[in-house]
Amino acid sequence: MIHYKTEHEIEIMKECGVMLRTAMERVIPLIAPGITTEKLDKETERHIVSQGGESSFKKVKNYSWTTCVPVNEQVVHTPPGKRVLKDGDIITLDAGAYFKGFHTDYATTRIVGTKRNKEIEKFLEVGKRALDKAIGAAKAGAYIGNISEVIENEIYGNGYHVMEQLTGHGIGKELHEDPFVPGFLDKPAEKTLKIRPGLVIAIEVIYSMGTEEIAYEKDTEWSIVTSDGSLSACFEHTVAITDKNTCILT
Repeated sequence: MIHYKTEHEIEIMKECGVMLRTAMERVIPLIAPGITTEKLDKETERHIVSQGGESSFKKVKNYSWTTCVPVNEQVVHTPPGKRVLKDGDIITLDAGAYFKGFHTDYATTRIVGTKRNKEIEKFLEVGKRALDKAIGAAKAGAYIGNISEVIENEIYGNGYHVMEQLTGHGIGKELHEDPFVPGFLDKPAEKTLKIRPGLVIAIEVIYSMGTEEIAYEKDTEWSIVTSDGSLSACFEHTVAITDKNTCILT
């Protein structure tokens, strides 16, 4: 069941989104060789709490952290720990904030340090562009499938692969709500959910250089990796659709 938000609820989620985005903007500059993913997690939580929010992810059963911090072939749900980042790694910083009964969710992928690789830079630029285009497709009267199609075209059109088992989602009083927002189209867009005002979704572009297939990392409870060990990235925004416009909350 989809919970369409009122104008008042969207205003609360805007406040929550600003908290999350502000926290992330303060933590992203700390991403550098030598820092641990655990340190990034603690700093993210500190900045969310200092603004009056709470960690969304800590409300997920059996998950004890504020962030997920996949590195390189890790895709999603990787808990922070003692891993030390190296120059040239790519890291996804994914976090959620909770405020006045509502969640927001945001993720971005960055290259660590100063080591640059044109192929990796292009890989990340494609993901950012796919998210921008997907947000542009998220408007009242369109379909969820229009969002999916944009992501699919941008990712596959550049030779990369959508992680098809991992999707965006509705968000609000729960971190994960209906509807699913896939990054690919498996039926005509017109046969997917029609978007109407009050829908709030977390649009996620989750993709890899080499495969659509995921695997579960050995000796971990949460972490998902690419089945072939290829690099993966994720870009995500929480977006509210109103009768006037589409608002990026994060």
